[in-house]
Amino acid sequence: MTVDRSGRKYFTFAEPPEQIVLESGSRLGPITIAYETYGQLTDDKSNVVLVEHAFSGDSHVASHKSDDDEAARPGWWDSMVGPGKGIDTDKYFVICSNILGGCMGTTGPTVENPATGKPYGLEFPVVTIADMVHVQKKLLDHLGIKQVLCVIGGSVGGMQVLQWCVSYPGMVRAAIPLATTLRHSALAIAFNEVARQAIMADPNWNGGAYYEKSLPEMGLAVARMIGHITYLSDVSMRRKFGRRLQDKSDFSFNFDADFQVESYLRYQGSKFVRRFDANSLLFITKAADYFDLKGSDGQLLNILSRSEIRFLVVSFTSDWLYPTYQSRELVQALKKNGLDVSFCEIEADCGHDAFLLPNTRLDSLIAGFLKGVVEND
Repeated sequence: MTVDRSGRKYFTFAEPPEQIVLESGSRLGPITIAYETYGQLTDDKSNVVLVEHAFSGDSHVASHKSDDDEAARPGWWDSMVGPGKGIDTDKYFVICSNILGGCMGTTGPTVENPATGKPYGLEFPVVTIADMVHVQKKLLDHLGIKQVLCVIGGSVGGMQVLQWCVSYPGMVRAAIPLATTLRHSALAIAFNEVARQAIMADPNWNGGAYYEKSLPEMGLAVARMIGHITYLSDVSMRRKFGRRLQDKSDFSFNFDADFQVESYLRYQGSKFVRRFDANSLLFITKAADYFDLKGSDGQLLNILSRSEIRFLVVSFTSDWLYPTYQSRELVQALKKNGLDVSFCEIEADCGHDAFLLPNTRLDSLIAGFLKGVVEND
């Protein structure tokens, strides 16, 4: 195991010929998984909370107590994870890993293909949410963890939460899927496809073989702009931008960014290009599109009927990417299997991103739910 300046640790397994078999039938190895931990593991290893990040996230869920600026920088869920917070690291041992196919330390299209000595690019095999969870299971095996107190995550992270419950129901005591779905709607698939086409239409994409050349920055920036719109809401965009102009008193009568919302989206796109990989976006969005626990017969969750997993399902009123009706479908399916399910729709006008933003009601919900799981053990 190695540890870098950010507090990120690395575990490598599946060295050839001991490769893992993916859902597609492809074989992959070696595999490195990047992860970070917070809090102290109890002697009986009963206080593990596994946090699953959304598609563009990483293992840095919260800041670490450190003199190093890199380790101490805010995490993507700093409002939720830490001492005295909703997921209290004075009580729980939190693990968050970068997903398979990502670009933040875990094996994905950016890493060297041992067969060629060059980055995988499109030679990286298509992976699924189940493949991502299978790799995370290998990490927990390595850490000697046989059971998880709770698995929690939102959006694509919520898909991983549900997949954990289906793939390894005996390991999970409780699950909190936030702002997620049993499967993508046609609308969600459509947005992902437009984002992928934006990348592949960039002349610098070069069939995915761009790592030693110019990067497909414009295509990736446009893809992020498309995605970012789906994370917001009409109310939040009206409140934040309206039709206000950006640093000018009248229209430019050209194609510069006249409106504040245009400037904002261009900024989000350019910022994303500096930290994310275009091919990783292709692979991760495809995995999300393939995810389907409902199935044509609606019976895929039946495997949970013999489990004792407790669920807290949370949706947000203004989330139009994964609207509340999809969470209600999930709740109905879980209850049909006789599971202990709590459900809450939180009033929030900031769209799909609501689960990532500070929210005292969400904090108290999660803290109370985790406390109840521990006390009812």
